[in-house]
Amino acid sequence: MKSMFTLGLAAVLTLAAGLSNAQTTPAPAGATTSTNSLEEVVVTGTRRTDRTVTDSASPVDIISSAELQSQPAANMLDQVKNVVPSFFVGQNTISDASTIVRAPSLRGLPADEVLVMMNGKRFNRSALVQVYVGGDTALSFGSQGSDLSSIPSIAIKNLQVLRDGATAQYGSDAIAGVLNYGLRDDDGLDASFQYGRYKDHSDGQSHQYGINWGMHFGQGFLNLSGEYDTDGQTSRGVTRPTAVSFAQENPELANTLPNYPLPAQIWGQSPSHSTKFLLNSGLDVGDTGKVYLFGNYAKSHTDESFNFRSSLQGSRTYGLVGGGTDVEGGRSFFNELYYGTPCPAASAATCPANGYVQDTNTFSYLSIYPGGFTPRFVGDVTQLYGVAGYKGTAGAFGYDVSVGSSSNKVDLGMYDSLSPSYGAESQLGFKFGDLIQKETDANLDMTYALDLGMASPLTLSGGAEYRKEQYTAESGDVQSYGAGPYAIAHPLYTETSPGVFALVGTSADCTATGAVCTAAESPAASGYGGTSPTYAGTHSQNSHAFYLGAEGDVVKSLSMGVMARYENYESFGSKTVWKFNTIWHVVDSVALRATLGTGFHAPSPGQSNVQVVTTSFVQGVSIQQGTFPVTSAVAQFYGAVPLKPETSKNYGVGMVFTPMPNFTATVDAYQIDVKDRIALSQSFDVTTAIINANPGIPELAQVGDGGTVQYFTNGFDTRTKGIDVVGTYRMLLENGSNLGLTLAYNYNKSEVTKYNPAFVSTDFIIDVAHLAPNNRATFTANWTQGPINVNFRENYYGSWIDANDYPTAFDGAGNITAGQEFGAKFTTDLDASYTFMDHYTATIGGSNIFNTYPDKIQATASSPIYTLTNGQLDGSVYPRNGGPFGINGAFYYARLSVKF
Repeated sequence: MKSMFTLGLAAVLTLAAGLSNAQTTPAPAGATTSTNSLEEVVVTGTRRTDRTVTDSASPVDIISSAELQSQPAANMLDQVKNVVPSFFVGQNTISDASTIVRAPSLRGLPADEVLVMMNGKRFNRSALVQVYVGGDTALSFGSQGSDLSSIPSIAIKNLQVLRDGATAQYGSDAIAGVLNYGLRDDDGLDASFQYGRYKDHSDGQSHQYGINWGMHFGQGFLNLSGEYDTDGQTSRGVTRPTAVSFAQENPELANTLPNYPLPAQIWGQSPSHSTKFLLNSGLDVGDTGKVYLFGNYAKSHTDESFNFRSSLQGSRTYGLVGGGTDVEGGRSFFNELYYGTPCPAASAATCPANGYVQDTNTFSYLSIYPGGFTPRFVGDVTQLYGVAGYKGTAGAFGYDVSVGSSSNKVDLGMYDSLSPSYGAESQLGFKFGDLIQKETDANLDMTYALDLGMASPLTLSGGAEYRKEQYTAESGDVQSYGAGPYAIAHPLYTETSPGVFALVGTSADCTATGAVCTAAESPAASGYGGTSPTYAGTHSQNSHAFYLGAEGDVVKSLSMGVMARYENYESFGSKTVWKFNTIWHVVDSVALRATLGTGFHAPSPGQSNVQVVTTSFVQGVSIQQGTFPVTSAVAQFYGAVPLKPETSKNYGVGMVFTPMPNFTATVDAYQIDVKDRIALSQSFDVTTAIINANPGIPELAQVGDGGTVQYFTNGFDTRTKGIDVVGTYRMLLENGSNLGLTLAYNYNKSEVTKYNPAFVSTDFIIDVAHLAPNNRATFTANWTQGPINVNFRENYYGSWIDANDYPTAFDGAGNITAGQEFGAKFTTDLDASYTFMDHYTATIGGSNIFNTYPDKIQATASSPIYTLTNGQLDGSVYPRNGGPFGINGAFYYARLSVKF
């Protein structure tokens, strides 16, 4: 039914386009991106001020303010994902801090290979380095990019997406492309309120409030924006088999299970709320100069479910879909008594100092969490960013001087948890230590229009930049990272006569068979480890850069540009990169364009100095995972060396086809080769033998036996190939209504061309190529007649693979022999608006209105499904990263807007 509806509507719209009297018309209100932006001036990727989408030498998408604000999602990440096919970001259901600060990908490349700018100025990084191990973060594993969620959509005039490398123009990070947010500078009052919720279970209720106010005064202007949003929790999994067993065997305690009667562990959207503000202002100085000031403040709070810790005593056998069984039990710290009376000092001969007395002085975590517990991981993100500058012209000379300063703080904590090795003295809530990223940027940009008798003046450009980055990790609570008295097992003794003790069990060696000892539990908080004083501190990196460029029309039909940039970093030295682009208007309706350039991404201080220990589930198994700086003894024990920059080569060719003023089609093919990519190494195992043999490396004991160690490394090279196709058509229909059609398609695939097998796993290589769909398309239609406006979007997501979480194998022909390929899907978005009393607009709509979900996880040997719950051991039913469009299903909403 859904596919017939989609195809039928598309056919009707196409037929209408062919039969209508095509003519150039003003852009209808709420029109889609390219429909109303074909002739808008492009300022990204060029120093000229007369370029548009159709004559830009590099491919640029212009996303309008109306398009961004029409998205029902409050998060800028999801807004961009909906309208830019090559932009990907996962839902990240349970992925530690990577749920709180999600890392996107453009053209399959990580977040810190995408440069984000605001009004043409570099936007700061998040303080979070993406160290979570899983398919949730595979495309941005190890990256430290910008946090787009701090930007309020109501403040945006347009978003220019440069789909081309631009390191030579803007510096480090612009390998995959550039997102440049242009800020509103208009007059008037604009406000909106939106309420929405998901169809299934009527959960995930959302409230969004936005307001923008602007005014011009004398020679200046002021524009202020604010947004507040709340998003409720969704649950799309089932409970764990051990939780079912506990409730069946202890019905009187069933309500002590976490989240009861919901699943003990929540797979879905984490509840959150955020407040965002943005200021844009300017003041003319004389006839040719302007002082400007803009800035962003945002604060968000996210409360995330972690994995359920079962209190089930003993073990149970569970059947598996497809045959076979599995044995599971509760966590060890629920199955042990913590003995609290140490051996008396006077009885060292029969009760040594490292022993405990077996008496009634005991403690059990069952007294606190009889039904087990699910830690709640919380994150507060505070963003502060500001830029002040002066720009102007003096004849043919233009200049822009600016200074920017920013701070991004991620405050991580947890409640409803414990630190197992501290026994009765354990905290139940923890602070893990703030992570803070600070940046200072000073820029001088200059242009000069030189008349050499060409078809246009030659625009010469040059400038300089100074940057300073600081990454700070503050110490967390001692119990968040420390080892308590029960981190090692102690022998137990019983008093046989006054002051005389005998060993309980068969051996003083607590690891021997039959020994009876006190509990030996892992250090740090259960679920996450705070920053220890060893790795707390501030790390900085300074750099400076110079660039030169030239652009102009050699003849009327041929434009060329060249740019070179030199950057020097105190941490690793210098890099020189360049770029050449050209566009040739073969005839009035056909233009060919090409780009060629080099680029780089400098390792950030955060990547070089991050330290965190987490409890993660890898393929259903709980392990302690430690990420350590490359300079640390533990990382060097496993082969770490200092990081060096990533380097890239970008190639692009394309065509612009404009047979009539209201129709444009662009086709752009590209290849991006990146060498020495920075990512986290694969996990190296920690064993008791390694711990005992290296007492001078305390981090090994912190991770513990069975844990793993990882660190950042320049571990592999990639090649990304793809093609973008964008077609737009707008028309005035015979009944006087306006219709705009847009079709956007992206094919993108990356492959690992060189790697060190000691650092890079096969699953990671598969995810680089297939985690994001290789094929993605959107068809959008916008129809306006008088006060009525209708938007329709059909989204196509090709098949994809998450090999990290659902291990996959291929045969020689590229066919899957194990694991799972998640199938291609269509989703449909629709909204209708009515404007009344000139200033008010009411909208009802829905995204994914036909309630499409990704494929469910299939039962395999490495990803079994339990017959008791029809879910995995952890309760998940759908892929944990949410796939390309999430696991929440249909979302319906109503919005009221007012504009004066």
